[in-house]
Amino acid sequence: MAEDSLDNLADKLAQEAAAMTESPVKAVENKEDGPKDRNLNLILDIPLRVTVELGRTKMPVSELLNLTQGSVIELSKLAGEPMEVLVNDKLIARGEAVVVNEKFGVRLTDIISPAERVEQLR
Repeated sequence: MAEDSLDNLADKLAQEAAAMTESPVKAVENKEDGPKDRNLNLILDIPLRVTVELGRTKMPVSELLNLTQGSVIELSKLAGEPMEVLVNDKLIARGEAVVVNEKFGVRLTDIISPAERVEQLR
């Protein structure tokens, strides 16, 4: 039953994503408050976990236990390769590292289309 609800939500989101153009949030705010719009408005404030992945690696427990300050962990990606931006562990974009006001950030260089993002929910 919950899976049916998720499928229905994914279908509704896919329809909304197809209808949206420049700004998804503006498109929702500018429409009349029909049933579809109210359903989408309900989820706009849901907090999501956003992760930027620099790379991955596997190592045995013995190596993990031998890590000390100054140890270097080799990652699967090459230097300069785009980082992946994940929302709730689903890929939504790729980008490059930047520094903004002495903090790290990510400049998005490639964004997965809204229809592809919704498809990942299925």
